[in-house]
Amino acid sequence: MANKGLIFDIRPNSLHDGPGLRTTVFFKGCPLRCLWCCNPESHAARPDLLWLGERCLACGECVPACPHGALSAPGRLDPGACDLCGDCADRCPGEALNLMGRWMSVEEVLQEVMKDALHFEGSGGGLTLSGGEPLAQPEFAAELLARYKHEEKGRHTALETCGAVSWWHLRELAADVDLFLYDLKHMDPAEHLRLTGQSNEQILENARLLAEAGHAMVIRLPLVPGVNDDTANLIATAEFVHSLPGVNRIDLLPYHRLGEPKYQRLGRGYPTAGSPAFGPDRTARARALMEERWLEVQVGG
Repeated sequence: MANKGLIFDIRPNSLHDGPGLRTTVFFKGCPLRCLWCCNPESHAARPDLLWLGERCLACGECVPACPHGALSAPGRLDPGACDLCGDCADRCPGEALNLMGRWMSVEEVLQEVMKDALHFEGSGGGLTLSGGEPLAQPEFAAELLARYKHEEKGRHTALETCGAVSWWHLRELAADVDLFLYDLKHMDPAEHLRLTGQSNEQILENARLLAEAGHAMVIRLPLVPGVNDDTANLIATAEFVHSLPGVNRIDLLPYHRLGEPKYQRLGRGYPTAGSPAFGPDRTARARALMEERWLEVQVGG
């Protein structure tokens, strides 16, 4: 489906992920598996079936709707028999079954995005690509950005990325991105590998290349207690940001547990179960460390 992208959400009227009021398009598929990820439905480059038991009406309509007999009762799914066709979700009157991820053309995405364009007119807002990782679907992301940028009067574009992608893909679409929201997880390669499943070498190199090419960028650091908020990692992160030409801002994103119910609904264990949310005292300490090193700091982003 080279001419289509796999999208799991389009969220209008967002005050995050870039300046002004924005519409954020969430892409399916991500090369990382961060232990604290709050969007587990974004991981796989295929649709996922989400079960919301509290919405179930126990009507049984979903069972005969499945062409493969994968449902023996509402909420009782045989994953081996399910081909994620979505017929059961379409039949469910209570929306207890939700197919996360649908194949959409660039035109279909733009139509959804532009429905709310008048709401953020004059706010400096625009379109943000998020995920997952948008550059896991590089051709689709590039076409969507180019068409939005050049057909919609040059409205602002932002791209949220983990950076664990080919430099060639970043370079090909960079001219149509007004702001890169660039995630760093940990500065130590071995720890980064343990926490996310990949080393950070490519991520750091891509950040350097983007900055050296003069692209606007904000570094974003998720703060996870006892994982990456130690003094050594915070100082190393600040020093790296200082090494990037033209980059002076870092957004600190305190860890929360809002994604935990999603793991349960997807039938998965929550990797950081029991970890406390990131409290204000630790946030203030991290902020102070960054500001002492002459960085512009924003909490949230």
